[in-house]
Amino acid sequence: MRKILTAVFALSLSSAVPAADYSKELALIEAWLAGQRAYDRVPGLSVAIVQDQEVLWSGGFGQADLNRNLPARADTIYGICSISKLFTGIAVMQLRDQGKFRLDDPIGELLPWYNLEQAHEGSPPVTLRAVLTHSAGLPRESDLPYWMPPDFPFPSREKMKEVLGSQSTLYPADRYYQYSNLGLTLAGEVVAEISAEEYAAYVGKHILEPLGLEDTDTGFPTDERQARIATGYAYPGRDHKLKEMPRYDTRAITPAAGFASTALDLGRFASWQFRVLNGQQNPVLAPNTLREMQRVQWMDWDWNVARGLAFGVYRVGDRTLTGHAGDCPGFNTRLYLDPLSQFAVAVLANRNRVDVDGYAAGILDILEAGLNSDEPPVSNRLDDYVGSYDMSPWDGELLVFRSGNSLGLISLPTMDPAGRIAKLRHAENDRFHIVRSDDENGAEVLFVRDEQGRVSHLKVHSMASPRLAATED
Repeated sequence: MRKILTAVFALSLSSAVPAADYSKELALIEAWLAGQRAYDRVPGLSVAIVQDQEVLWSGGFGQADLNRNLPARADTIYGICSISKLFTGIAVMQLRDQGKFRLDDPIGELLPWYNLEQAHEGSPPVTLRAVLTHSAGLPRESDLPYWMPPDFPFPSREKMKEVLGSQSTLYPADRYYQYSNLGLTLAGEVVAEISAEEYAAYVGKHILEPLGLEDTDTGFPTDERQARIATGYAYPGRDHKLKEMPRYDTRAITPAAGFASTALDLGRFASWQFRVLNGQQNPVLAPNTLREMQRVQWMDWDWNVARGLAFGVYRVGDRTLTGHAGDCPGFNTRLYLDPLSQFAVAVLANRNRVDVDGYAAGILDILEAGLNSDEPPVSNRLDDYVGSYDMSPWDGELLVFRSGNSLGLISLPTMDPAGRIAKLRHAENDRFHIVRSDDENGAEVLFVRDEQGRVSHLKVHSMASPRLAATED
């Protein structure tokens, strides 16, 4: 496993307050991600964990490219897919704040060539606000097969415009949630039309450069950074084979799905948002505008989907999070931000159908698990026991980790690591007990040592599980 050491983006706005110690939580996160990625058969995974202006942890697991044996790192470049929509939304709001238009202006007044048929009599006009909240009733896609393998033929802007007139709305505007790549593509066209700049040039000049996002682009980079681009892989299917996917160019669909970035750059993007939410004025977006984008602007009639302006708003456990996910040929990505705790997590995977939401939520759960303790250690040899123990053929492994000043364990694989933690209470020597929910002692856990005095097995219920050798991803 290769990880990039913790770094600091900028001085924290609350630098006078001592930083909390998340060392044990981060150690468990790293061990869980390393094991879970392997069980999930994800080629490569890159992660950045941010609290306000500090990178608590960043690193990579597995391979960015299997043929080249290229390790995934925190600065590996992935297609971030629909996370691209956040940058398009910010561009729209910049122009709105300049008085160029109102969000409730009909999109047909902003794009002279807009000619998509309104199929529902009595529908209100399709507005830019409805487009940004995916409530405009627009089709999900431009009527072209660009999501189809093997070559994913994304259209030119001219072709997208050409077929627009043959399409019609699915629903009346402002009636239902319907996620729409076509809608955010049109939002990008509004940016180009109103600013009189090409979309990519506008976003680079007015968003990416001011934010210092040097590894974020409106497509895969073609300079010396190409060596850091991950290769995407298809979902393995029944034969469990990882098929390499082509490097695509989203062309007209770029405002909805075409950007590339790294876990570290998305962490920087999150830290900028926290600065803005804390009231810091900046040349990219006003604090009140960002808050407006991250507030619920549309709630679907069944309360199952909430959307801000380009941002998603999610209820995950007891948290309300914002951000976006992405899914495109060979890549799954997730950016979650918690405006209250000011934790943010970026998870990027180079394979389709990866539970990146689950990885990100699991990280947040562990951060809140409270594994550190001011109590004295129950033993000065706790690190002797930390590691993984083979549970085959019945299960994957038991992962033993430091919890407070004792130990905890979880069974892998699991996408609920914090919820599966069993605490261990020291008895004597190499003997522990699992702590029951009523705080009584449960089953005995015995760590067995070899002739050299090294822990070689974990014994519970008379089953001795051998210790697994540490692996290097």
